[in-house]
Amino acid sequence: MSFLAFSLVVGLIVGFIAARADLERRKLSVGQAIRRGILSALDVACTGLIAGTLTVMVLAAAGKSVLVFHSPLPWAIVACAMAAVFLWGEGRRQIQFQRPPGVVLGESLILAGTYDILQSAVFTPTGMAHLVVSTGSIVTGVALLGVIVPRFKKVFERHRILERLAQQDEFEQREYVAATPECPRPDRWRMVDPQTCEVEILEFLRSLVTTVKPQLIVETGTFIGHSAIKMAEGLKANGFGRIITIEFDRAAFAKAKERIDASGLAEWIEYRKESSLEAKIEGTIDLFFSDSQLLTREQELRHFLPQISPCGLILVHDASSEIQKVREAMLQMEQEGLISTVLLSTPRGLAIAQKKEGRK
Repeated sequence: MSFLAFSLVVGLIVGFIAARADLERRKLSVGQAIRRGILSALDVACTGLIAGTLTVMVLAAAGKSVLVFHSPLPWAIVACAMAAVFLWGEGRRQIQFQRPPGVVLGESLILAGTYDILQSAVFTPTGMAHLVVSTGSIVTGVALLGVIVPRFKKVFERHRILERLAQQDEFEQREYVAATPECPRPDRWRMVDPQTCEVEILEFLRSLVTTVKPQLIVETGTFIGHSAIKMAEGLKANGFGRIITIEFDRAAFAKAKERIDASGLAEWIEYRKESSLEAKIEGTIDLFFSDSQLLTREQELRHFLPQISPCGLILVHDASSEIQKVREAMLQMEQEGLISTVLLSTPRGLAIAQKKEGRK
């Protein structure tokens, strides 16, 4: 076997391993990737292709007796390695719902075409046909991104999550939100999706329910039911109590209803599809958990505050310094003398409060 053939075989093997690793982090089989759409499958293929190409170039450089620094090959290796790192990160951001399917393919075409043109300008000029191909690669990549990115941005994040749930199961992954002064290492926490509170918060909610033994829990922002089910687990362990969870979004409510009905905990949960600001709750609320639309959190709390027990607990998610809106509302209500607040240093932030009269 010639050295070139050997390099190609090794490149194919490395490319296959890289593509397989990409599938595993996405929790997909080859068939599932194809069923999710041709763009998703091509994104994975691009990951394997760039890893294989990089391997072939590195072996080619290793096989040379003399490697001239100011020649195309060393710079191609550097450029390919940088592109591989960048595109691997873009794949991770896809999994976190920050990028649309097809973005790895589109950016790969742009990067490949751009480098070909730059290499031709700096080193040996290539023919017109090669220039046309490189330009076509850039134009195709730009056109693809021009189609998929605006369409992606038009869809609410929660609906993108629901779309993926229809295609594959959920899985835990690292939190991806930006670091904040109070939480400089958000990657130490886990999430199932960006709309559901952190996995550690879900566990905390269950423990809190078994600790304070609430009779009535009210949750706003059911989304797909993770937090309601966790708190219902605590109610079941206690042997009493109920949770009323409210969701306004029709699609999210349907998924939450399906999940709650299948959880075996439906007897502890009353789910409602309505506006939290119009909801009428009978009885005294012992635990209030707000995780709905950011702009309505303060209004919700003021709406339900008269019904919350003086000794009850108020939990409001997304109270980090990065988000600000919720954090400022909680501190404002504290200044008004309505509540006493503690801000937990989690990636997205959790405010725990109690009515001031409960502190007497």
